[in-house]
Amino acid sequence: MTISTSMPAAVAQPPSTAFQHSADFTPRYWLFSLPAVLIVAGVIVFPWLFTLYMSTQDWKIGGGPEFVGLQNFAELFRDARFIESMGHTAYFTILAVVLPILFGTAAALVFHREFPFRGLLRTIFVMPMMATPVAVALVWTMMFHPQLGVLNYLLSTIGIGPQNWVYDPGTVIPTLILVEVWHWTPLVMLIVLGGLAGLPREPYESALIDGANNWHMFRHITLPLVWPFIMVAIVIRTIDALKAFDTIFVITQGGPGTASETLNIFLYLQAFQFYKIGYASAVVVIFFVMIIMLSLLLLYARQKSKWDA
Repeated sequence: MTISTSMPAAVAQPPSTAFQHSADFTPRYWLFSLPAVLIVAGVIVFPWLFTLYMSTQDWKIGGGPEFVGLQNFAELFRDARFIESMGHTAYFTILAVVLPILFGTAAALVFHREFPFRGLLRTIFVMPMMATPVAVALVWTMMFHPQLGVLNYLLSTIGIGPQNWVYDPGTVIPTLILVEVWHWTPLVMLIVLGGLAGLPREPYESALIDGANNWHMFRHITLPLVWPFIMVAIVIRTIDALKAFDTIFVITQGGPGTASETLNIFLYLQAFQFYKIGYASAVVVIFFVMIIMLSLLLLYARQKSKWDA
């Protein structure tokens, strides 16, 4: 019998893919992002460019703009009230970040443990952050009243005399910090509590075998592992404290005098009370540069803590 030696038929080429770039293909995906680009340009980019333009003008409501270059910026740094408002902003921001971080972390450590009615108490603890800042400010304003406020009444029941609270230049900013701590400590607690809930058990079991006490485990295990979450809370609280306006304005409007006038209050008064639009725009530009620099520093610190963890 003769065995056929013919070669097998050539294997058919795989069919072409359903979509191939042809010579006349031009990418049009940018059309899908065009609406978002236009919105960003209209809502963010254009206002900032216009603010930069206004910061170089001597522009008051009722009159036309007059180009003055960098004169507004030079006057700002000779303005004692502006320098004072920068100090108030730094003072307020530091306290409004540090104290909620400390109290919120301590509260998270407490609520991380099992004890009766933990869910109910935790729900009550987070209720302040659900209120709007203006409502919170109105309630605390009534509580701070020297004669009719409930705080002075409570102090009188334990033999402490009435306090001036927000009516004294020396105590107004610490009093405002009291409101901030009450309002935003629950947020820090929730962030840190989320970090504590995801911690592994193995390092603690090994530490117990080695004879470590609670402080050693917190210092060398809990704190390093939860530090990235604390950094997230620090970034959020810093942003909130820097832009704080509604609570301060409702309670004190920058008073008494200028004792609680932060940069936001100073900016508002320059623009909408004194109608110095160009001058206020220069404040916005300086404030924006400060926030960008601080934000970059905080984001670097957060990323570094993430790597170290």
